[in-house]
Amino acid sequence: MDRREYREFSGRPRNCCLNFEVVHVAMKAMRSSVLLILLALNASVVADDSLFAAAIEARQPSWLIEVPDSVTDILVAETDAATMRRFTRSDGNIVEIDQRYMSIGLNGPGKEKAWDRRTPLGVYFITESLDTSKLHEKYGVAAFPLDYPNAWDRFNERTGYGIWLHGVDRNNPQRPPLDTDGCLALPNDELLKLVDRLEPLVTPVIIARKMSWASSVEMEKLRLEFRLAIDMWRDSLEKGDVLNHLSLYSNDFRYRDMDHSEWAAFRINVFDSRTLRSVRLENVMLVADPEVPDLYLSRFTQVLATADGLVSTTKRLYWRRTEARRWQIVSEDAG
Repeated sequence: MDRREYREFSGRPRNCCLNFEVVHVAMKAMRSSVLLILLALNASVVADDSLFAAAIEARQPSWLIEVPDSVTDILVAETDAATMRRFTRSDGNIVEIDQRYMSIGLNGPGKEKAWDRRTPLGVYFITESLDTSKLHEKYGVAAFPLDYPNAWDRFNERTGYGIWLHGVDRNNPQRPPLDTDGCLALPNDELLKLVDRLEPLVTPVIIARKMSWASSVEMEKLRLEFRLAIDMWRDSLEKGDVLNHLSLYSNDFRYRDMDHSEWAAFRINVFDSRTLRSVRLENVMLVADPEVPDLYLSRFTQVLATADGLVSTTKRLYWRRTEARRWQIVSEDAG
């Protein structure tokens, strides 16, 4: 074997060893990469699960934009599911406490006129607590009238009255989902659990076809936008700026028997006849209508500081938000 052949022969084992070492290092690197990828995927799954869980916890009914401390319980009647849900405030969020079976009008939801045996859809408030011992047995253990028709119902020329939240006949307690003359009926034992939680002129009852949920982030964004509109209304009232004040009212605004022109003339006289030292809004509740998109209700205690002292009234303003995100009042009421 000459020197050239020897060099070729002796070099082969060294090249083979070198290639094996390279492959071995590459495989170790690959295993490390695969391990890192698996760890990353696992972390991603855990993170996604945590985010999903947080999102579920943060969701709330899309109608409850702001609820004051004075309101402890909110009832949501979901007509499609024949279910009454109860919510409360907890750590700045709206959380569901419980739910129970209910019956509604024989002809379903969407009341428009008297005796149509339908249950109204919208935002209502309990007005009083009745002693059912002197009433027909069909009302059960308790009865709480609602404020139907409210200002928005009158705006839409809906008629009828006597929409209550009540119990059932003790002698015939089993009622199908569609059974009442338009009222909301709960089993007696379930209604008794709520009696001490329902406060007249405070507790809201939202009647909707189906539950709608939104994230707390979405709700906060909407709340700030709504609050800005209300602050403009309050500010114009306090400053006596009647032009800016009236600009917040829609052209189709109506208040009882007054249209926009008659209302404007009335408000101008009110502005001219008094000077306000300050205007304060307390117990502000902001709610979206469950049936009409971009319709909202603000309910609050209005405290006017006048030369003769403080004047407090409960007011309701019904707002419509246009496609251009302009907020305008379409109706209002007291109480």
